[in-house]
Amino acid sequence: MKIALAQLNPTVGDLAGNAAKILAAYQRGVAAEVALVVCPELSLTGYPPRDLLLKKLFVAQNLEALGRLAAATGPAGLLVGYVGENSDRPGRPATNSVALLQDGKIVATRSKTLLPTYDVFDEDRYFQPATENLPVEFNGQKIALTICEDIWNDDDFWPDRRYQRNPPVKLAAAGAEIIFNLSASPWHVGKNQTRREMLRSLALKTKRPVVFCNQAGGNDELVFDGDSLVFNADGEMIAQGKLFEEDFIAVELERRSPNRLGPAATLQGRADSEISAPVLPCAEELIYRALVLGLRDYLHKCGFQSAVLGLSGGIDSAITAVLAAAALGKENVRGISLPSQFSSQHSLDDARVLAERLGIHYDVVPIQPAFATVKQTLQPLFAGRAEDTTEENIQARLRAVMLMALSNKFGSLLLTTGNKSELAVGYCTLYGDMCGGLAVISDVPKTTIYRLAKWINRNHEIIPTSSITKPPSAELRPNQTDQDSLPPYEILDAILDLHVVQGKSAAEILAAGFAEVTVRRILRLIDANEYKRRQSAPGLKVTTKAFGAGRRIPIAQKFRE
Repeated sequence: MKIALAQLNPTVGDLAGNAAKILAAYQRGVAAEVALVVCPELSLTGYPPRDLLLKKLFVAQNLEALGRLAAATGPAGLLVGYVGENSDRPGRPATNSVALLQDGKIVATRSKTLLPTYDVFDEDRYFQPATENLPVEFNGQKIALTICEDIWNDDDFWPDRRYQRNPPVKLAAAGAEIIFNLSASPWHVGKNQTRREMLRSLALKTKRPVVFCNQAGGNDELVFDGDSLVFNADGEMIAQGKLFEEDFIAVELERRSPNRLGPAATLQGRADSEISAPVLPCAEELIYRALVLGLRDYLHKCGFQSAVLGLSGGIDSAITAVLAAAALGKENVRGISLPSQFSSQHSLDDARVLAERLGIHYDVVPIQPAFATVKQTLQPLFAGRAEDTTEENIQARLRAVMLMALSNKFGSLLLTTGNKSELAVGYCTLYGDMCGGLAVISDVPKTTIYRLAKWINRNHEIIPTSSITKPPSAELRPNQTDQDSLPPYEILDAILDLHVVQGKSAAEILAAGFAEVTVRRILRLIDANEYKRRQSAPGLKVTTKAFGAGRRIPIAQKFRE
């Protein structure tokens, strides 16, 4: 059977636009003489649609669009992810479903069995799970239709399983000859390798080819990497979609015998040697590409064409500017230097040099006159009180006023430049440097920021070396450095990874050898600054646990470790 994987980048809620992408992929498949075109999970609605699923009109229009796609099909089949209606009550009104379209009609439908409800996933809020899933007959072959999480629960691969059921194994036992999986699998560091090992394990266990078609693109804080894969029954990877972009992959799956199923496949347009030992890029390149894609899609899907950001001369704003220029084009990025009396000349020079190297618009807007005016205005109220973080925060908020003014005047999205380490412990100013429409690097720890900067500079210097080597500083008071208030970032990030990402307790972190006073302080800061994070701009998720939709800690709570 010759099939095609349509690795699409849908936009949530754009039913007409998504249907057009699906139809174009189908027509391309027909021209390539494939028997079946496979699209990602919920490709018709975009993933995740979240509370749009509670709108009856949204679900109805998605079904109408599905009907129009079915009417456009001929002998070649088309697998489409869509939102189905659950007719069995009591239960939730919708299903996460896949439809097999062929010869102008909907030939078969199946619904997702395992509904993820953890981290960023909340599918049990909306969907009714399938109670059974049987193979579908297609062109004389039995095929298994599964959706994303359905294949993430094999007892031979996962030591700790969330569900009791294992849909693909049951489908293989019921006679399915090929396992198809439509996915919208968000990316994070390490996800590609885990997927490959899991899919290979499933192919070997079931002795069936496994066809995994994944969404590409960014929707809100989630980035989808594509990387669609096909494994034969021997567990060999025989097809791979591009990383972080749309792709169309045609594969010939040859039927061997009823007792020994698996493809002897060729990947159209690529040599076998390219697939035999696929090598993933380094972590820094993957993070960079994920952030560029997430930034580009967030901005464009929200209707913006350009971005503005503050350039401090530091490494965080430099990384953000590099990402913005790569995502949007240098002509669509404006960097603003906002010096005060505490800004060093080397920081101003680094900001200017970076802007020149990137070729982005660059302006200098001093905040010192406005800062002096605000202090004078507040002086009668502050009489007798020494200057403290209040005056530091006034500077950060004045910068936000200037940046938001430019955002409003030119219709540009304001990008915040804070990293995950700062956000974790509240080393940022609410309504100041946290002000903006997208927190591009808010899930990138400071130590990773340094590695990312060195990777960006791998061939030639783009980010000024001094931005990387100088002690990081907010420059809101004389001779200030981050380490005046924080432990070294190597220690801070290690504790954050153990506690926030891995969920380790204070006792477990102390057992790992960290100083008790440091651990207690960091965990106290994490708890105390939840209110700040709740008011921060959406951030792009690149680690297994980001601050945002996947971490729901109450603000008004008294539990402390």
